[in-house]
Amino acid sequence: MTESTQHIARQIGKGILWTGGGLVGAVAVYLAAAAALSAVPVAASGPPPGPQQEIEAYILSNGVHTDLVVPVRSPQMDWTRLVPYTDTPAADSSMQFIGFGWGDKGFYLDTPTWAELKPSTAVKAMFWLSTTAMHTTFHHRPTVGPDCVRLHLSPADYARLIVFIKASFEYDAQDHPLHIAGHSYGRHDAFYEARRTYNLFYTCNTWANNGLKAAGQKAALWTPFDFGIFWQYR
Repeated sequence: MTESTQHIARQIGKGILWTGGGLVGAVAVYLAAAAALSAVPVAASGPPPGPQQEIEAYILSNGVHTDLVVPVRSPQMDWTRLVPYTDTPAADSSMQFIGFGWGDKGFYLDTPTWAELKPSTAVKAMFWLSTTAMHTTFHHRPTVGPDCVRLHLSPADYARLIVFIKASFEYDAQDHPLHIAGHSYGRHDAFYEARRTYNLFYTCNTWANNGLKAAGQKAALWTPFDFGIFWQYR
């Protein structure tokens, strides 16, 4: 190897090291900021609702992704007018609650498990290069536990949450949510086109956290992860 070739090789090696170090450093800064800001609480606003006013709602996590779960029907909102039971394979109208989760469309539709994650899907999701979807799931009453927290919403709280959730759907010319037919994880869920773009700084959990803020509930200042939300309820 000539001296010139050795010099070029050294320069390439330095470039690789600097690039690798920069990526590691960026990831470390991101994770540190996520941990720090997730721990900063945003307090609930307004007085707690009275027993006769309370709307029963939940925060539900599958370990990675957080859903906001609300009654299918209430005096304020009948969600079946937007998200009919018949959009799900089971079409089971006995379910009394519905969960909403917003996220990257590629992750939702093409990556049912982490084993099926493609690098291209991850890159598109992280860097504003893909579209988003709303995942809706009908439930019986959720069971409170480590991954499920009950909320006590007032009518005013719930009204703001309704506006937040509805604004996250993409609609057709007749103001109907755009159902993504042929896609579901099970018998009781469906997918719809959504607004806004997923990225490193606005993830599925950021969306849920912002929904809690809109509803005047406890939340993290900012979080891309589900644990940032659930820290506030420990």
